[in-house]
Amino acid sequence: MRIIGLTGGIASGKSTVSRMLKELGAYIFDADLIAKEAVAPGQCALQEIVKAFGQEVLLPDGSLDRKKLGTMVFSDPEKLAVLNEITHPRVKEKITCGLEALKSCSRNGDMVAVVDAPLLIESGMTEMVDEVWLVAVKEELQVKRVMDRDGLSIEETRRRLAYQMPLKDKLPYADIVIDNNGTLEETYQQVLNLWRGISEKG
Repeated sequence: MRIIGLTGGIASGKSTVSRMLKELGAYIFDADLIAKEAVAPGQCALQEIVKAFGQEVLLPDGSLDRKKLGTMVFSDPEKLAVLNEITHPRVKEKITCGLEALKSCSRNGDMVAVVDAPLLIESGMTEMVDEVWLVAVKEELQVKRVMDRDGLSIEETRRRLAYQMPLKDKLPYADIVIDNNGTLEETYQQVLNLWRGISEKG
């Protein structure tokens, strides 16, 4: 089984590439989705978050107010570190167990698993993958996409970007760089060519 680590900054188009790979036949481990499941009502991680940040991070139904928590942690590096200490180990454990289960039940040596994680490099998850694919986009386009998608001001957008590892620092970790500055079709063609390369290598 081949394990690809897929990463990229906020609004880089990483999730779009992940969907493309899923359609082509890859098995996806979505770190964001796993993190959401880890902080669902009744989970220990949610209790730890409330203990660290207070009851105000909860919605009336008892679920996590992700928008409010995001505003809190992206204005304070120490709070962001606390949140990551709560969630990252759980996400890594879940993905590790999932990969092991996939290996043990799969009889297809050509299977491709993708660990889709925005913080793949920062959280040390590169050690669990065979190669790293980085989705790259120019910062000005990234800013526009975040503002359009999340309705944030340019100041809030740039503050969130400032808390992420810069693209130039991620590049040395990347085995493959996918340029997502163009059209959706151009991005898909890159992904398709890469997928065909995997198939040819067997």
